[in-house]
Amino acid sequence: MNFFTKLSNKLLRTKGKLIGDIDTLLSRWKKVDPALLDELEEVLISADTGVLVAEKLIDKIRKDKMNDPAAVKEAIKEGMINILTEHEGALNLPDAGPAVVVIVGVNGTGKTTTIGKLSERLRREGKKVVIAAADTFRAAAIEQLVIWGERSGATVIRHTGGADPAAVVFDALAAAKARGADILIVDTAGRLHTKVNLMEELKKIRRVLEREHPGSPHEILLVLDATAGQNSLVQARFFSRDIGITGIVLTKLDGTAKGGIIFSIMEELKIPVKMIGVGESIEDLRDFHAKEFVEALFEPSAAG
Repeated sequence: MNFFTKLSNKLLRTKGKLIGDIDTLLSRWKKVDPALLDELEEVLISADTGVLVAEKLIDKIRKDKMNDPAAVKEAIKEGMINILTEHEGALNLPDAGPAVVVIVGVNGTGKTTTIGKLSERLRREGKKVVIAAADTFRAAAIEQLVIWGERSGATVIRHTGGADPAAVVFDALAAAKARGADILIVDTAGRLHTKVNLMEELKKIRRVLEREHPGSPHEILLVLDATAGQNSLVQARFFSRDIGITGIVLTKLDGTAKGGIIFSIMEELKIPVKMIGVGESIEDLRDFHAKEFVEALFEPSAAG
């Protein structure tokens, strides 16, 4: 089975909702007219691509005055590639360590698992990793990180439950420098008593990093759960406005029909999706490549 087919099968539910519905609609029309385009716009919106993306894709078809429904599907594919490519970006980590990656997001999105998988991947690349267990409000998160650290060979810096998260980050950064680590990954809380408290805590962590290691953090990655659909977009707006986000990790794409949200996020917020999660294994945390992703969506499904 080729690579595109493997990824395509991981995206099966989104394919069914988005590409399947497009195919069903286009099969009923022999020529393109305003009624078809109106229905097509509704299909795109219902697949969580968002109004802005749907309008952009349909407006291009109208402008090009297409007559053949078969050509419309190809136009949508090219339009999707263009939208995602415009804001594409890879992880930007300096060679001189420690590079600092702060992971943020609400609880339940897959933050801790993402950190574990990223740590393991970096270890396989020969990197030395330190993890700051700065979500001190959840003992379970700390324990999970310790397990991932043991598995991946990363050093996990932790304090007692309820400790000051910024103090954990301070100590973790010192440890990363002392041990010659290549990467410091910082876990953060996903919920405090109020949103204001959460954002102030994250800002404090950022100030500590900027003061103690000028130029850092090098990445602030927001982990979003694709199954949340438009709620993920709301979260992205919130975090981007208050603390600044350099990139997004979109998880659980293998278990949702709402994967179209990736287009809405990148078009509206202009924030690159840098990694995607499409399953439970280490290999299922992938760097995001726009053309590869869209090609996989449009790849015919195959079993096995």
